[in-house]
Amino acid sequence: MKYTKTLLFSSVLLFTAFAKAQTNLDKEITAIESKVIEWRRDFHQNPELGNREFNTADKIAKHLKSLGIKVQTGVAKTGVVGILEGKRKGKVVALRADIDALPVKERADLPFKSTAMGEYQGNPVPVMHACGHDTHIAILMGVAEVLAKNNDFAGTVKFIFQPAEEGAPPGEEGGAELMVKENVLKNPDVDAIFGLHIGSGQDVNTIAYKPGGIMAASQSFEIHVKGKQSHGSTPWTSRDPIMAAVKIIDGLQTIISREIPLTEEAAVLSIGQINAGVRSNIIPEEVHIVGTLRTLDYDMQAFINQRMKEMIPAIAAAYRTEATLTIPDGYPITFNDVALTAQMLPSLEKAAGKDNVSVIKAITGAEDFSFFQKEVPGLYFFLGGKTPGSTEAFPHHTPDFYIDESGMLLGVKTFVQLTHDYLGQ
Repeated sequence: MKYTKTLLFSSVLLFTAFAKAQTNLDKEITAIESKVIEWRRDFHQNPELGNREFNTADKIAKHLKSLGIKVQTGVAKTGVVGILEGKRKGKVVALRADIDALPVKERADLPFKSTAMGEYQGNPVPVMHACGHDTHIAILMGVAEVLAKNNDFAGTVKFIFQPAEEGAPPGEEGGAELMVKENVLKNPDVDAIFGLHIGSGQDVNTIAYKPGGIMAASQSFEIHVKGKQSHGSTPWTSRDPIMAAVKIIDGLQTIISREIPLTEEAAVLSIGQINAGVRSNIIPEEVHIVGTLRTLDYDMQAFINQRMKEMIPAIAAAYRTEATLTIPDGYPITFNDVALTAQMLPSLEKAAGKDNVSVIKAITGAEDFSFFQKEVPGLYFFLGGKTPGSTEAFPHHTPDFYIDESGMLLGVKTFVQLTHDYLGQ
């Protein structure tokens, strides 16, 4: 009986200590909100394009160093990695934020509106955080500060601030793929990785996730059609590459609409660029077509690739032209490890409240977080950034893109919760 009372008393003390620590942690998370918003506004006002995030990386590194976190810079050109060791040995968890902006001119009327300029493909361009990466940076900086002050855990946290998620400039490597090549998941070896993306169309204080494939594999492709040039008044003396290109584009869509079982998984093929000709009265010799393919199943992707290889030269030949196709590997499927997702679902619900966490259908957008997930189990989720009751949400990658900053604190809380729970299991 005495032993039972002692055990009960010890359990009460342990629970009381845990509750007190959790209360202190919650207070620190709440208290850091103003800093997170201030950091976000600074990054928003001073955006930088992929592989050119020099000032952004410098600010991140200075912050991490001020917290006593070990810092690596110049990772995958402009990436920053912070390593925080707990007070005891244990597993290694990585948290990732992307840090690059886009060549978009901001139209939203904000006091911290971007007027920055950069260079893209040799041309001066306006630069804007039109996809919310500024919020991702600020959230992870807040997480780093909270965890650095509360490192009474077993294990290690790697903070990965990744450049060039939107793609490296032509002719350069970059992004998560290059980080993996440079062993960012090694020394110490990462056991699991978590990532988030804020969403302009999702209500603040909500989390959305999906086990398995949550975002599509993405492949760009290029088609060159070569014909015979002629005067526009005598098209019969030409081998018209424009006509062949039109039929090729039309034919490619029939692969999706007639050959793919879309009830099983989504597939999207889009043409984004056609370049041909210089004058109205000249039928040109060549046409250049650029497009993208999004798939959520690797077998489906392979089938579509094969049909493109068969169809494009055949259609070109029917119009007495020639066509070549180039398809780089692109981004893999953003695949949430099913076991890890189930394991961490209680953490998402604890952070946001069970009623604020929902399962969504897959999205045909792509994310190079997928390169990390090919190496280690990963969980990627969406964080709400839309003001509740708002009648209009401006899409990502557009001049009017807007995020409600009140949703960022949940990002800090969720990353902290995931980290503590994963390392404690």
